[in-house]
Amino acid sequence: MSHFFQFEADFVESLNCIPMQVRLNLDTCGVKLKLYHWNQFTPEERQVLVSMACSTPEESKIYREFLQTLVTEKTGSPANKLEIDPHPPWLDPTTIPAEVLRKASEFEVTISPTQWSNLSPLQRFALIKLSRPSHENKNFHPALQEFKLT
Repeated sequence: MSHFFQFEADFVESLNCIPMQVRLNLDTCGVKLKLYHWNQFTPEERQVLVSMACSTPEESKIYREFLQTLVTEKTGSPANKLEIDPHPPWLDPTTIPAEVLRKASEFEVTISPTQWSNLSPLQRFALIKLSRPSHENKNFHPALQEFKLT
């Protein structure tokens, strides 16, 4: 099942950026997809990548193989591989990553352990991704608001 966040609304209809649901799938299946790759896909192919399941090991394998075939067909070579974290932090409802707490504090927001545990894995994933210094994180505060953490 696909899910989009309100903070993604400016590009969801066109899918001209990689939505969080797909980013989660990429981390789950171990593929480093670049925006360049994403932009080579047709709207239909993008929608398939949004809709495909990728939560079990078998689904992850199918997703990775489908995606790498697609990237190779479009660009001539597969996307780089990512190391798959066997214990990703977004699946841990008991530990709030330090970078999320630091980023939230920039907005004078304190996330409680209960609030963190009540978030879905996709919501935790989004906050983790949006809190990283390497990520354009203009959507961190809108995500806090959307997740009712402010």
